[in-house]
Amino acid sequence: MKIFRRILLFIFVVILIVLMYFTFNGYVLYRQSMEEKSLEDRISSLQNEEYFMHYEELPKYYLDAVVSIEDHRFYNHSGVDFIATARALRNNLRAGKAKEGGSSITQQVAKNLCFTQEKTLYRKVAELFVVYHLEKDYSKEEILELYINNMYFGSGYYNIYDASMGYYNKEPKDLTLYEATLLAGVPNAPSVYDPSKNLKLAEERQVQVLDAMVEFEKLSQEDADNVKAMQQTK
Repeated sequence: MKIFRRILLFIFVVILIVLMYFTFNGYVLYRQSMEEKSLEDRISSLQNEEYFMHYEELPKYYLDAVVSIEDHRFYNHSGVDFIATARALRNNLRAGKAKEGGSSITQQVAKNLCFTQEKTLYRKVAELFVVYHLEKDYSKEEILELYINNMYFGSGYYNIYDASMGYYNKEPKDLTLYEATLLAGVPNAPSVYDPSKNLKLAEERQVQVLDAMVEFEKLSQEDADNVKAMQQTK
């Protein structure tokens, strides 16, 4: 029995040391990023861009589509969706590879504002320090603004304004339900879902967006079916 307890204690100590190691190195990466440019300055630079779109300037169904497909508990969690993270970890372990991500919208904002796209455990830990400040100092609406104004939509479009103008020659406020739900799905994999290159795949992703909106009661089944019917005429 004593040997068993010692083994458990040893395992606990090893896990604790590993966690401390990654936390320390993640914090170092976080501090390096903040020394290069503060979070406030990064956000201010983005908000001061000419075509930065504010929350109230966007169609509600577009905002609902983004939250439904990317992070449906966005308004209820404090920056990290532990349920989605656990589900992604389970599915990735089953698949034997990084097949699914569990990052919240806030985590994606932290990554895009402050770090490279390189996937490392250090960066994931560093993101959490930025997430804490984002959730503490900014409203959910402001965080969502930062997300949609700093995401890649394919074809060289790095925000919702450019994507709306580039794909549909109209401002975001004028997007139809079809157009808005199509664009909401693109940032997940822009090279795959770029509407100008892979409209069929983009519309397959759009179906996932519509189904998520229906599931989370942001859209009626009838409206979702009407948009799906429009796909056949494109």
